[in-house]
Amino acid sequence: MHGPASPGWLLVALCAATGAYCLLRMRSRVEEQRRSAGGEALMGFGMAVMAVPATVFTPPQWAWPLYAAVFGAAALRALWSARSSPHHLHHLVGAAAMVYMAAAMAAAPGAHHHGGAGIPLVTGSLLLYFTGYVLLSGMRLVPVTVAAGSGAVRWGDRPELARACRLSMGIGMVAMLLAL
Repeated sequence: MHGPASPGWLLVALCAATGAYCLLRMRSRVEEQRRSAGGEALMGFGMAVMAVPATVFTPPQWAWPLYAAVFGAAALRALWSARSSPHHLHHLVGAAAMVYMAAAMAAAPGAHHHGGAGIPLVTGSLLLYFTGYVLLSGMRLVPVTVAAGSGAVRWGDRPELARACRLSMGIGMVAMLLAL
């Protein structure tokens, strides 16, 4: 990211922590939690790597096409999974946004999050989508109570934490698109 390094490091920490919690969610007893947690962990760690300030590390030019290929494969997987769960459509948009940002970085020689790297219409559309997603996710982030007698809920099975992770990744995506 361009500008001061502090916001970049905060975004790295937020995305890495989100990715780590999503890895923990992969151990859930709930099958749908496990299924979506892997893609969300990939997204969190991928966003963390992309958010590293340019003053610290500028990836080699070959890294961006590789990055686009990884998230392109994640987009195809999300498209396949969307047949059974509409939640995966959001994963598809997120993975496609990562492909778009990687392509924009590859097209801007020697750039790492410099303004004007993307296509304004696409960037604006993605910003609109993720801003709406963040607002809706924030409204839905109401503590979910555990039914009496159901026992202790494991860390990987806490729906309110999963929602908070999705919200933080949405906020991170808005920040990254603004920096594009």
